[in-house]
Amino acid sequence: MPVLEPDPPNGQKKLLIVLGAMLGVTIVIGIFASVIAP
Repeated sequence: MPVLEPDPPNGQKKLLIVLGAMLGVTIVIGIFASVIAP
């Protein structure tokens, strides 16, 4: 597994964006669920 470079190539950058978006959505859903929970 290669070390993440500060300026990764396009494919790796796209993968990082997708993973970051998934993680962000998960966190937002978790916060939203905890807020609306009774």
